[in-house]
Amino acid sequence: MVYLLAIIAFLITFILVPVLIPTLKRMKFGQSIREEGPQSHMKKTGTPTMGGLTFLISIIVTSILAIIFMDNSNPVILLLFVTIGFGLIGFIDDYIIVVKKNNQGLSSKQKFLAQIAIAIIFFILSQVFQLTSFSTGIHIPFTGIEVPLSLAYVVFIVFWQVGFSNAVNLTDGLDGLATGLSIIGFVMFAIMAYFQGANSIGLFCIIMIFALLGFLPFNMNPAKVFMGDTGSLALGGIFATISIVLNQELSLLLIGFVFVAETLSVMIQVTSFKLTGKRIFKMSPLHHHFELVGWNEKKVVTVFWTVGLITGLIGLWMGVH
Repeated sequence: MVYLLAIIAFLITFILVPVLIPTLKRMKFGQSIREEGPQSHMKKTGTPTMGGLTFLISIIVTSILAIIFMDNSNPVILLLFVTIGFGLIGFIDDYIIVVKKNNQGLSSKQKFLAQIAIAIIFFILSQVFQLTSFSTGIHIPFTGIEVPLSLAYVVFIVFWQVGFSNAVNLTDGLDGLATGLSIIGFVMFAIMAYFQGANSIGLFCIIMIFALLGFLPFNMNPAKVFMGDTGSLALGGIFATISIVLNQELSLLLIGFVFVAETLSVMIQVTSFKLTGKRIFKMSPLHHHFELVGWNEKKVVTVFWTVGLITGLIGLWMGVH
């Protein structure tokens, strides 16, 4: 059953992308490249975006099949809800930018309120309707200690889901970068779920992996399509949620290390410029800094993938011990 669902997830995305690309081009759903960015990126202007729709459709269809044929499908229902919720926020944001020609998209306040709503509903579904069970505390690796948060855990969920959805969104600036890192991350969580005996969560991770594998060939340099906020916000939100349902929140800091580093680079850059008028990096997020010091895009992606694999393995080791 697992193998069949994996194949279905891969094929749906792999077939949908070539179908969607001409449609996006015809509707002029193209990416706008900011002028202050690396000049090498200007050639990407007009590349179809919102490609995340393809793997989201794949994940939804395959997950529904899993729910129908699985005995314990409640965790999959919960994870699917978060995926759809964050994907919908990203889709609306992309739609406003690309279709309505409003470069601002959703305001930060609108995004944040929507993400808060999803986090609260997620908590209610998990605790009140018991779609899955997880501790409302933060597990400290290697110690057996757990910091109890009780209802304050809702605040943590909001912080975690919002933080990582935006982190993946910031990382999605080079061809294949966020897609490859996401595949690596979901592989680590699939293995972790196996060790915990959380088979339904592991199955969902496998669905994510193969849906993204179907997208990656079209997203590699030179990318024929970008995932857009539709895909990146969904991926970040589900990363945070999987770490929560596995009670492995802190492991995500290593499994998603590159996402964290990219976000920190933006925070450091903005803070430094506001306080001193000076920039720490040539440009943020971090991947653009390395481009501007002379690395070509493929080298940056390869190095970042390698770092993500190494830290992901450390995070996996930390999570299973």
